[in-house]
Amino acid sequence: MVLNQLKTVILLTAMGILMVFLGSLFGRTGMIIGFVIALVTVGMSYWKSDQLALRSAGAVEVTEEQMAPYFQVVRDLSQRMDIPMPRLYVSPEMQPNAFATGRNPDNAAVCVTQGILQVLDWEELRGVLAHELGHVKNRDILISSIAAAVATAIAFAANMAMWGAMFAGGNGRDRNPFAMLIGVILAPIAASVIQMALSRNREYEADRTGAELIRDGEPLAQALIKIETYAAQVPMDVVPEQTSKFIINPLTGRQVSFKNLFTTHPSTASRVERLRAMRF
Repeated sequence: MVLNQLKTVILLTAMGILMVFLGSLFGRTGMIIGFVIALVTVGMSYWKSDQLALRSAGAVEVTEEQMAPYFQVVRDLSQRMDIPMPRLYVSPEMQPNAFATGRNPDNAAVCVTQGILQVLDWEELRGVLAHELGHVKNRDILISSIAAAVATAIAFAANMAMWGAMFAGGNGRDRNPFAMLIGVILAPIAASVIQMALSRNREYEADRTGAELIRDGEPLAQALIKIETYAAQVPMDVVPEQTSKFIINPLTGRQVSFKNLFTTHPSTASRVERLRAMRF
């Protein structure tokens, strides 16, 4: 828990520094603007990162009357894990996928897509939900949500800096065009590296926590295989900065530059192998 809190502080600090750096490429005024944007973005990332994640997936909160089996499974798993019952959402996306978000277990939300409800049976879905609650139990949902918000903010700032450089003309004496170009290129890469470093171990740990909870790694292993197979065929309309929070990378089927270098998820094969090697 303390380690995750430290990671959160480091992540927010890194975001603030990057925003100020991008602003500094436009001189003193730009640095001040970057600092103000950094303060606002850090605050929004902490308090509103879950809403950004849910909104990006088009998720809608559901009631127990609407989806009783969904509530029954999550309530049972939550009680066994000794965490509060999270809010439950469903995304209209037809790609099978799921994620958890929120700043702590008391403010957590779990979201599944329409696709996963159609592709998985309830035993496999139980394995997936145990994995997502593993993220909640391990208190890394805030880190993943903030990492996604950080990447989104940095990508936006870098794009603004690029367009500003193109249209600002040559009247800024304190601007370094080369440094500006490097900053615009490297900032999004830095955000991707941060997500990559934080996400891979989180997925392994949530796999382990979920499998130990239900005393069986096979349901999640089968679910991961199915989800990856369908994800390669069924596209999802999600920005790359938000992919780290999903159980399987929703851009699996897309041709992405430097895909293997900046992937935020460990390979499904390695996850399945670890799950099937577990003994209970």
